[in-house]
Amino acid sequence: MALSQSAVSELLEAFRAGDGVDLVRESVRLVLQELIEAEAAEVIGAARYERSPDRVTERNGSRPRTLLTKGGDVEVSIPKLRKGSFFPSVLEPRRRIDQALYAVVMEAWVGGVSTRNVDALVEALGGSGISKSEVSRICGQLDEEVGRFRTRRLDAIEYPYVFLDATYLHVRSNHLVTSKAVVVATAVAGDGRREILGLDVGDSEDEVFWRGFLTSLKGRGLHGVRLVISDQHAGLTAAIVRCFQGAAHQRCRVHFARNLLALVPKSQMDMVAAVFRTIFAQPDPDTVSSTWDSVRDQLADRIVKIGPLMDTAKTEVLAFAGFPRAHWSKIWSTNPLERLNKEIKRRARVVGIFPNEASVIRLVGMILADTNDEWITDERRYLSEGSMALLLPARDNEPIAAITGGDA
Repeated sequence: MALSQSAVSELLEAFRAGDGVDLVRESVRLVLQELIEAEAAEVIGAARYERSPDRVTERNGSRPRTLLTKGGDVEVSIPKLRKGSFFPSVLEPRRRIDQALYAVVMEAWVGGVSTRNVDALVEALGGSGISKSEVSRICGQLDEEVGRFRTRRLDAIEYPYVFLDATYLHVRSNHLVTSKAVVVATAVAGDGRREILGLDVGDSEDEVFWRGFLTSLKGRGLHGVRLVISDQHAGLTAAIVRCFQGAAHQRCRVHFARNLLALVPKSQMDMVAAVFRTIFAQPDPDTVSSTWDSVRDQLADRIVKIGPLMDTAKTEVLAFAGFPRAHWSKIWSTNPLERLNKEIKRRARVVGIFPNEASVIRLVGMILADTNDEWITDERRYLSEGSMALLLPARDNEPIAAITGGDA
């Protein structure tokens, strides 16, 4: 692609005035902007200010977009159209989440279920002239990509640690707005890297729903599960027992602490929280167990209801102690998933009310796909390979006898 004369002039001026990083950044910006303008002209059927019988629509201003590049942050302008929509293909690999958010917003708008926030977004994004067929086309393309992510095979490696949690979003269904659970499964693979396994939308207290979700993960090849970390959703714990026989269940210690503090007078909360934390500061499983019993007796003397609660929960809250000490702080709660849920909430807040469950899967699926790409390419592992080797059966850690025979 040849740069336009105006772009060449700008680039020459940048060479005269700039140096180092600023020069590289400006060069990147100019080239990207020219690519965007060329593609927009092709979609419109005419270049800027050009009279042409091939023109199918007109420009309607532009919206700024900041991109992170190796040359630094650069801001480009994306043309808005009076009719239809435009998103430059040169930005598509980096903006999957933005595309999904755009699709959800437009789907809500054309379906007549938008809120005031969505109406403002449609105007800002230049989508007021978009048709239902165009929205369907965009959604279809995104659904294919999310579908591939949700159905990919999981049998290439074992996943000893699986994390499960749910966050809640507002979804319109049968003309009513209801709160739907978005359930997400992540895992630590045998090489110590984190990975996102899947997601679904349903009732987080329904055992049948959870069983279907977990069965689908196993059907895609999920194996080698040693510990499942989750909150105490009623249907989930029963589904774990059915689907992952032989695996232990770690009840999130953070969620349990909240349940514990709900029984405590406000004036004693700090004291109870501090005493409870001492359980998890112990160096070995036996001391963890004995400290739990000691804390239980100490707190039950003050608040009777705490005794039965801690007796019932002990096995599940302390399940982490049966695994390598180096892993404890990474597997005794669902905190890693909590951070992911916050990112989902942050993105979903822009939409407010989703038009249907499919739109939830579309946006959340893109968020998770992007996050998964970052996790599996990160040089740092969630758990070191050396510590993961401690999970292997003893026979796998023993030296392998050399095979001898014949000439060396």
